[in-house]
Amino acid sequence: MAVTSRTTTKAEPAPSVPVIPGPANRETEERILDAAEACMSRLGLRRVSMTDVAVQAGVSRGSVYFHFGDRATLVDAVLARLATRFVAGSEAAVRSRRTLAGQVGEAAVFIRQHLGDELLTLRLPAEGDSLLATLLSAQDDRLLTQWIAFWLPFLEDAERRGEIRSGLDHRRASEWIVRIMLSFAVMPSVTFDIDDPKAIRSFVHDHLIAGLAA
Repeated sequence: MAVTSRTTTKAEPAPSVPVIPGPANRETEERILDAAEACMSRLGLRRVSMTDVAVQAGVSRGSVYFHFGDRATLVDAVLARLATRFVAGSEAAVRSRRTLAGQVGEAAVFIRQHLGDELLTLRLPAEGDSLLATLLSAQDDRLLTQWIAFWLPFLEDAERRGEIRSGLDHRRASEWIVRIMLSFAVMPSVTFDIDDPKAIRSFVHDHLIAGLAA
């Protein structure tokens, strides 16, 4: 069943707290986000509370509320950071290839190889799910939005090289690539070994880029 970032527990009253603005605020926010991820990994997305996060971070509950407002905002921030981390994590592998087909193939391989990587996806308890799967199944467009932006310069380069047809709508083509890539995370395969990097690259090369070619 899909889990959305707006899943709530019993509301906790937000205490007022004086927090002095300054350069340390960003460091405190990152500390709270780290703590929130640790709590989600231990307790699950549904059960984690602002109090749990405050204790884990070693800050007051008021400080957590000051930086993130409410529980839903904090969960959203964790999911946003996850999306950024996952997309950025794939960049080196993608840039190791010189063609768009090769780049998309590497992105697909990256997804399969890191689907359960706790550094990139943060495994949740009980169901054995990950925050990546939560992000994909939630009605949340941040991963899609970030990855569409990621692919735009690769499409521009591919058009200059003549690999894709001139005048292609790059944003729509980028979303098409992202949707195909995400299918590698959530759908099995019956025609090739979806966990074999060579088979993934071959599948992408043979089929997925053809729709963008001249």
